[in-house]
This record gives sequence, C-alpha cells and structure tokens, in this order.
Amino acid sequence: MSARLRFCGREFDMRKEEKNRILVVEDDTDINHLITAVLERHNYEIIQAFSGTEALLRLETEEYQLVILDLMLPGMSGEELLNTIREKLHKEVPVLVLSAKASISDKVQLLLCGADDYMTKPFEPEELSARAFACLRRGARETGSVTESEAFRYKNLFIHPESRNVTVKNQELTLTPHEYEILFLLVQSRDKVFSRESLYEQVWKGGYYGEDNTVNVHVSNLRKKIDAIDPEEEYIKTVWGIGFKMA
Repeated sequence: MSARLRFCGREFDMRKEEKNRILVVEDDTDINHLITAVLERHNYEIIQAFSGTEALLRLETEEYQLVILDLMLPGMSGEELLNTIREKLHKEVPVLVLSAKASISDKVQLLLCGADDYMTKPFEPEELSARAFACLRRGARETGSVTESEAFRYKNLFIHPESRNVTVKNQELTLTPHEYEILFLLVQSRDKVFSRESLYEQVWKGGYYGEDNTVNVHVSNLRKKIDAIDPEEEYIKTVWGIGFKMA
C-alpha cells in the first residue's frame, strides 16, 4: 500500500497518520460494517465494538484517536460510556456520537457531557468521513501533530484550517466566519453538491425554512471576493434547483 493518501484534496504522508485508530461502537452489525468500510477507504485503522461493555474493555486497555459512538447499546448505554470515558477513565479522546436520536435536547445534553460532535442517522458517508476527519484534526492539533503547512488547495485557493487563513494567488482573503465555513465545506467535499438547506443547517446550526436568502447572499459575497483576486477562474458553481458545489 502506498505511504501517501489523498483525502479531501489534500495529500498526507501515512507514516505520520498511522496512529489514527478509530473505535466504532455500534450494535447493529450492518451499520457497524458500513461505518468501517467508509472509514477504511481513508486508510484509518478501525476497531469494532458491538456493545457498550465491549467498548469499555477496549478503551481501558488500548488507545484510540477517535470514538464513533451509538447511544442505544446493549450492556452499557452510549450516554453511560461517554460519562465513563470522561469522568472515570479521564480520556480526552474525541467522541463523535452517531445516533437515531434527533431531538435538540439529546444533542445538547451529549455535547455538554463531553461529546465532540453529533450526527443523526441515517447519515451520508461523505459527511461522516468529513466529520471524523475534523475530529481527528482537532485532536491532532491539541497534541501538536498537525502542522500549519497542511492546507486544502483548490485551483489557486488555499485554506489553512488551523489559522482559518484563506489565500487566493498568495493574497489573503478576508472572510466572515460564515463565509469561511461555507467555503471550507465546499472545498472539503468538492465533488458534492450542497443544498442551501444543508449549508444553512451545517453553518448556522439551525433549521432552514426555505424562504431565507442568507445562503445565497453569503455565496454571492464569497464569489465577489474571490473574483476580485482571480477573475479568470471559476470557483463556486450554482447547480440550479439544488444548491452549490466547487466548479
């Protein structure tokens, strides 16, 4: 297998990424295998657990860089396992909750109790990969293993996630926080078409009501700022009736 991996438009030296071991805690065999297959495509080492008690035994004896955690588990619930990870094992490993529970109260409670991110089922494989990568990146940043030189590139545009710095043709692009988040999502998954609803929910963390023109305005502003520096290239494409993607 090659020592290098290309992920989300960025190339990694897997000799530096070999520590990324992910524990997938999911009692549904089909879903567990699906998550494993999705993440193994990106060369992560996946360890599977099918109950809360099995996951606890593994966490007590092994180190992981990420835990993907279902909530409704036999033996020990996901909520109990998360509390044990934080309060008894004192582990700071990032935890991405992946659950069918979709209420705001469930999400808020788990995030306040120590989860790093929360996704609801059913899920899109591309979004799971991106969120897992983001959790791993945050964890690596805390341990000092991610360097500022690692950047997302698209044409003449570079995004440096650690500093949230964006340049086009080596000129810094001044963006609002929401403009940055939209651009980062689009560049991370450049082949994916994002609906306006999806962008609004992921960037503003709220429900989309259809008539809000917020996403269109922010994308228009992004285009103007990029075009002012690099008018010869097209960066963000409108997919009529759906949303936006990188050109």
